Amino acid sequence: MHTSMVKVISLSEEAYEKLKSKKGDNKSFSDVVIELVDKKPKKSIMDLFGVLKDDKESLKAFEDVINERKKIKLRPAKF
Repeated sequence: MHTSMVKVISLSEEAYEKLKSKKGDNKSFSDVVIELVDKKPKKSIMDLFGVLKDDKESLKAFEDVINERKKIKLRPAKF
């Protein structure tokens, strides 16, 4: 529990309800705020765009794997 210093903040009704829904019975509002602030942002696939542009060897290996996978013929699933 975080009791060393108390601060009063204002929240809209919508923000309060959303925070309350994350809280549950076993967490404090402070616990929830800390979890949300410390949560790492989700990465976008676009963050990877261009990462291999200067690594010709890895790019070639990646292209080779893709080309090999395109050759694989899958049998239709039988249900």
